[in-house]
Amino acid sequence: MLLSMTGFGKSVVEIPNKKITVEIKSLNSKQLDLSARVPAAYREKELEMRNHIAHRLERGKVDLCVHVETIVTETPATLNIPLMAQYKKQIEAMSQELSIPMLEDWYSVLLRMPEVMKTDNANTLSDEESAALLKAVDEAVESLMQFRREEGKKLEEFFTQRIDNIRARLSEVPQYEGERVAKIRTRIEEGLAKIKEIDYDKSRLEQEMIYYIEKLDVNEEKQRLTQHLNYFIETMNDTHGQGKKLGFISQEMGREINTLGSKSNHAEMQKLVVRMKDELEQIKEQVLNVM
Repeated sequence: MLLSMTGFGKSVVEIPNKKITVEIKSLNSKQLDLSARVPAAYREKELEMRNHIAHRLERGKVDLCVHVETIVTETPATLNIPLMAQYKKQIEAMSQELSIPMLEDWYSVLLRMPEVMKTDNANTLSDEESAALLKAVDEAVESLMQFRREEGKKLEEFFTQRIDNIRARLSEVPQYEGERVAKIRTRIEEGLAKIKEIDYDKSRLEQEMIYYIEKLDVNEEKQRLTQHLNYFIETMNDTHGQGKKLGFISQEMGREINTLGSKSNHAEMQKLVVRMKDELEQIKEQVLNVM
C-alpha cells in the first residue's frame, strides 16, 4: 500500500483549565525536515514531540504548530498584597523626603508596579498537561497518517491507470513492425535504383539489409519495458518505503521508451512513443509524493 508524503492532521485536547491544539502538515521532501512553533511553556517537551513525529512520519517537510488556550473563568492570578504594602511605604517615604504631594489614586499606581500580580506556578508544566500535550501530538500524527493513506490510495489508482496506458500503447507497436521493415527495404532498394551506373550484388545487399534491420529490432526493449511495468506494480504492493524505488524504476522505463523511439524509424510508432513518454512524465511527477 502506498503512502503519500502530503498530509494534514489536527487534534484538540482539553484539561480542566486549558485547551491544547496541535496541527501538523507535511509536504514531499527527500528527508525529514521538521519545523516547530511551540509555546515557551512547552519548550522542555519539544525534543520528545519531535521524536514522536520523526518515528511515525519518517520523511517529508513537516510543520508542527502547538497552540494553548486558557479556558478557566476565574483568574488564576492573585494580588501580592505584602509587596504592595512595601511599595506604598516607600512611596510615602519618598513623598516626605522630596516634599512632593501625596498620591490621590493609590490603586492605579500600585497595580502598575512590577510583580504585584502573582500566578500559581504559571510556567510549571504539570504531569497532566504534559500527558495531554503528547496525546494531542499523537492524535494529530495519526490524523495526518490517515490523510496520507487516503492520498496513497489515490496515487495507487493514478499509477495503475498510467501503467495500463503505457502497456496499451506498447501492445500497439507490433502491428507496425512488419510494415516498418517493408518500408525500410523498399526505401533502400529505391535509392539504389536511382544510381544506374552502379551494379551491386543482391545477395550482399540482402545480408546488409538483414544486419541493418536487426539493429532496428525493438524486441528486447519491449521485453525490458514490460518487465519494468510489472516490477512497478509489484513494488507498489510492498509494505514500506516504495517512493525512491519507484523513482528508480520509472527512470529505467524512460530509458527503454527512449531507445524504442530512437529505433522506431516509423511515424506511427513514434507517436506511440510520445504518448508513452507523456504517461511516464505524469508518473515521475507524482512519484515524488510517495513515501
